Amino acid sequence: MPSFFSNRRLIVLLVSTIVMVVVVGITLKERPQPTWGEQFIRDTFGFFQSIAYKPARQVAGFFETINEWRTLYSENQRLKANLQENAKLMARIRELELENESLKRMLDVKSNLRDYQLIAAEVISRSPDRWYQQVTINRGAKHGVKANMAVITTEGLIGRVKSVSQFTSQVELLSDVNRVSQISAIVQGNENIFGVIEGYDLERGALLFQKIPKDAPLEEGQTVVTSGLGGIYPRGLYIGQIVEVVPDQYDLTQSALVEPAANLYHLDYVFVVEQSFLPPVEIPGPDEDKEGTEG
Repeated sequence: MPSFFSNRRLIVLLVSTIVMVVVVGITLKERPQPTWGEQFIRDTFGFFQSIAYKPARQVAGFFETINEWRTLYSENQRLKANLQENAKLMARIRELELENESLKRMLDVKSNLRDYQLIAAEVISRSPDRWYQQVTINRGAKHGVKANMAVITTEGLIGRVKSVSQFTSQVELLSDVNRVSQISAIVQGNENIFGVIEGYDLERGALLFQKIPKDAPLEEGQTVVTSGLGGIYPRGLYIGQIVEVVPDQYDLTQSALVEPAANLYHLDYVFVVEQSFLPPVEIPGPDEDKEGTEG
């Protein structure tokens, strides 16, 4: 016994254990009013928790905000990429739609000009300093193209083949101010009125239709087509419409300004008309018309 009480450490441990068991037993009971000791401990811990809670909550909110910003940035970048892809896709779709429309018009032209053998071609280059003078197409001698063949679009006549290589050709446009070749043309109306296309007015964007008889009844809005005379341009190719009638300075003939039917500024797909397939053309001259009328 004396040795037991002499061990102070053991005695303190036993007393502490007994006190802890008693405290736990008391606190486990459901009581409306805690003891003063429990109140003190709770209030003390609550005070220190309230001091530490706000900074901790702010720090946690800060990192949460950073994560939200990071998520929003990633989402924004993804949406931008999708918008760019959609814009590219819409541009491609529009390009294909325009190409499809051009090809459909080309098929319509082929059906309307079944008397002619047409060689479909695509414009592959156009020099900025010679924009209104010539274009290069992706068809040449290997495809049956020859010099002086007429070239048209789905809208109308644009010019003639000027020079030919094996796989490409140079096309001289109607808007070339240095063009020396003339186009025999007629006005479709009550009667055929003959004249010659032999120039281009850059300021007005119109062809010069000249050497027309003085008494010919010219009017704005009349349609001008090729006559088939001259051996280059077949009869009936649409050139354009008269936008202005100009009297000759010597009062011997009259002239007119013709707006081209084809858009000479924007060219993509064209047709070359093979000369060997041109149908025979018989156009009576003015004297023959009078004789036939008198007869």
